[in-house]
Amino acid sequence: MTVLIDPPDWPGHGRMWSHLVSDESLAELHAFAERLGVPERAFERDHYDIPSTRYADAVALGATEVRSRELVTRLTAAGLRRRKNGT
Repeated sequence: MTVLIDPPDWPGHGRMWSHLVSDESLAELHAFAERLGVPERAFERDHYDIPSTRYADAVALGATEVRSRELVTRLTAAGLRRRKNGT
């Protein structure tokens, strides 16, 4: 199981956010998010948006901390990257 999380460096709605992804499968990602208690509405194409207040919880549950660039590289290499334009 390899679920990855990047630092909460992404601003939005008055908070800072991380991205939670799997480099194995979307099924693995959804199962992890469910265990973490993340609502389905937080899923966007290929990742979950995780507020900074939940970052430590995700790591404690087993998410691997990586830089944003590595997260995207591994997501793309796994064939799970879904851009906004659908590719």
